[in-house]
Amino acid sequence: MKERCIVIPAIKKNAVIPDQLVKKLAGVTLMERAINTARGVVPGKDIVVLTDSQEISLICERAGVGFHRNKDLRFTSLNIVAEMRDLLGELAARYRHCIILRASCPLLTWVDVEDAWKKYLDAGADSLVTVKSVRQRIWNVRGGNLESLLDSASGADGEDCFLVESRALIILRLALLRDREPASFGGRLSGLSPSKVIPYFLNERAIEIQSYQDWWICEHLLRRRHVVFVVAGYPAIGMGHVFRALMLAHEITSHKITFVCTRESELAVESIAQKDYPIVRQGAEDLADTVLALRPDLVVNDFLNTDAPYMERLRAGGARCVNFEDEGPGAELAQLVINALYENGQSTERLRCGPGYFCLRDEFVGAARNELRPQVKTVLITFGGTDQRDCSRRVLEIIEPICRAYGIAIRLVAGPGYAHKAAMEAHLRKLENPLVEFTWATNVMSRMMEGADLAICSAGRTVYELAHMRVPGIVLAHHEREARHSFARPRNGFAFAGLMDRIGDDKIRNVFLAMLKQNRRARFWARQNRLDFTANKARVVGLMLDLLDRDET
Repeated sequence: MKERCIVIPAIKKNAVIPDQLVKKLAGVTLMERAINTARGVVPGKDIVVLTDSQEISLICERAGVGFHRNKDLRFTSLNIVAEMRDLLGELAARYRHCIILRASCPLLTWVDVEDAWKKYLDAGADSLVTVKSVRQRIWNVRGGNLESLLDSASGADGEDCFLVESRALIILRLALLRDREPASFGGRLSGLSPSKVIPYFLNERAIEIQSYQDWWICEHLLRRRHVVFVVAGYPAIGMGHVFRALMLAHEITSHKITFVCTRESELAVESIAQKDYPIVRQGAEDLADTVLALRPDLVVNDFLNTDAPYMERLRAGGARCVNFEDEGPGAELAQLVINALYENGQSTERLRCGPGYFCLRDEFVGAARNELRPQVKTVLITFGGTDQRDCSRRVLEIIEPICRAYGIAIRLVAGPGYAHKAAMEAHLRKLENPLVEFTWATNVMSRMMEGADLAICSAGRTVYELAHMRVPGIVLAHHEREARHSFARPRNGFAFAGLMDRIGDDKIRNVFLAMLKQNRRARFWARQNRLDFTANKARVVGLMLDLLDRDET
């Protein structure tokens, strides 16, 4: 006796959409899709299709799978086991177990079937039924009034959790059916005593086509692709890569999104986890192994320079690649490279350079851009998500006496990776300056920039946001790579003071005093007023999605 078979019920009379079993859904008919799923589990000779259709019988014949055809067949109840009692009785003589696979649940995969089969065997069950959990309040109508049907006292929010059968998959131990009279098959599964029925949760893929709306949803879900963002974020490099990747991921709603974080990027994992995206952190294996295990269609690399072997493996694995801020040897192998922070390169079809590709977060689009005021009333100090060397405190100590003397308020903003929070708070208590406000890990940076007349910051993406908000600034680069971000220059409203570890306190103080003068700020403000980044994000996302749809030659 063989271990298992698969039965696919395919009754055209029971279809809710005309010819739904033979219509193409995302390029493949429901019938062919079900047969392909079954073939991933058992050989064609162990697959049986129960149908009333000559057309479906021909599909089965050409696909090399068995079929039973009865032109008068029609299911009159939801009890699939009872409806197929004759066929199941025959199969019970040859197979120990039967898997009933419904073609009307096209999101089910052979991986799901095998996983359900393993759980069924491990549990020593007599039957397995796919279900989905639903949290609902259940009501009854009596005399035109709503009455709670069930006691919801168990749920503090007045809801109960129910398990609803998903008519995707049933697994049966056929020994329960052997030697029984056909009439005894008409009861519930639990009525085939003794029986142990276990659930298999299929929440995300439990959609059954029962309407044109279900068809539309399944078509779009089957056509979606897998986009994997590979990011790095830790104190030494900051969190800019993570913030940009999250911003772009929010714009891609038609495809599956997964994040991969490099093994040292614990800070990135914590930040992305708050947004509820699936995350995989690189282990001891090569980064390419981590990424390719996810079977991506598009890989978005945002972790500085890539190397050639990594990119070669992604390309060999069939993934298309978009790289951000990549000047490494691997950049030559990417289909699209976006280096918004580097203006020296010449843009081509494959390489896009300069501020025209800087993506502005949505919170800035609706923010109130600053008007020019005769006197500086508020200064913003911010050095990114980590500020590993505590530049914020150094700058604060230099300008605080000046601001105190002129009555200038200071907004000090640190990111979630700022490791000097306790020391900064202790320092501020000693200062006892009510004009200094410290904000840590804000989610609304645009609000911090609203009303600011002058900023002191590093040379990363913040300068573009400041330019959009019309906040002239003094820029101090964290390192040599950041110093090459040439946007932070007077032509765009910024006084570039140099590298933080190569500049003395006196120069920082003198540049700050010079920027307090209204004439210089007015020139810088006017230059920023000409800039507009609002359309850039849509342009970049469009390029990424076009790459997904592009035919490779």
